[in-house]
Amino acid sequence: MKRILLLLFAAATVACGRYGAGVPAAYEPLLDAALAQSSRSDSLRALLRETPRSDREAMACLIAYMPAGDRDTMRLDLLRENVAYACRARREFGWCRTLPDSVFLNEVLPYAAVDEVRDAWRRDFYDRFAPMVAACTDLRSAAETVNRALRDVVGVDYNTAREKTNQSPAESMRQGMASCTGLSVLLVDALRAVGVPARFVGTPAWHDDRGNHSWTEVWFDGAWHFTEYYFPGFDSAWFHADAGKAVPGHAHGIYAVSFRPTGDWFPMVWSEDSRAVHGEDVTQEYVAGYAAAAGERLEAGTHVPVRFVMFRDAAHASASADRVAANVDVFCEGLQTGGGRTAGPLQDMNDCLTFLLEKGRTYAFRYADARGEAAEVAVTVGDEPMTVTGYME
Repeated sequence: MKRILLLLFAAATVACGRYGAGVPAAYEPLLDAALAQSSRSDSLRALLRETPRSDREAMACLIAYMPAGDRDTMRLDLLRENVAYACRARREFGWCRTLPDSVFLNEVLPYAAVDEVRDAWRRDFYDRFAPMVAACTDLRSAAETVNRALRDVVGVDYNTAREKTNQSPAESMRQGMASCTGLSVLLVDALRAVGVPARFVGTPAWHDDRGNHSWTEVWFDGAWHFTEYYFPGFDSAWFHADAGKAVPGHAHGIYAVSFRPTGDWFPMVWSEDSRAVHGEDVTQEYVAGYAAAAGERLEAGTHVPVRFVMFRDAAHASASADRVAANVDVFCEGLQTGGGRTAGPLQDMNDCLTFLLEKGRTYAFRYADARGEAAEVAVTVGDEPMTVTGYME
């Protein structure tokens, strides 16, 4: 009997592994390497042991993959709360329970969207949004419900006067303002708080170097779908045409953040030399997605190509040398639907800024004239392709 008990004890010890029951053996070498490089490995080991068995894999995942700076400095109570509420959301919401482990661990569990200050947002956002999604039955409806309510709940609007680009939720809510980066962080975190897989996405520069942008992707129906703060819909945004012209690579590509290492990094315009945030190049998905959407609209006959050209003035509006390169934004009923940069005097005359716009609707093309003042050309789109002209003077 004694021999049998010893064998059972030995078997249980092996099953539990070096980091206790609930931690898959695959994490052991990752944890060994991470803890060997941490100045507070004993505290992290204790935190892992104290984590409930049902949540221990989640804690092991965070410790194994978290940036070295976080392992040494992040408040342990934040880690504990983050794991507890992420796992609570998984148990509570059916859409989260059925997620693949790989998606839950990489796009619901992480405590950060990019490299922002590490805030205690998880419990706060769970308390705010869990009651709102209680009646939802799937990921898409839960995501739309959160995004529809988010602005009014957190009281944050887009404003270039914000303190910095990569603001945490607390920093943005304190100011009531954020850039597209800060707004995307808010949306990612709010979605994750109720078990909806979300990730931060962006480009360091559009194909025409007109600027950068950040947004959010949500996982449902087995694929990633893009959306933005303020706009609860999916796969249709003002930047879709720009994204369709993106070029793979860090200069003009589109990247999605990953908590797990990918072998690549997310290019951050606010920290250009940093390689600390893992990333995945998703450019081709956007190029292919826009091409398919444009083809469907043309085939359906609901949209037509509209070219926009910019000249010096009405007296100089025929020769290539008279053309002016300028940034143009397109609005319909007060909402931005597109944007781009017009061709300059050295570009081919056939090279024109072109938008695919819906028939029968009125669009405003807005730009800054030679004096730096706001200018606008408004047109109603007909049944045939058309050219719209703007003048700098």
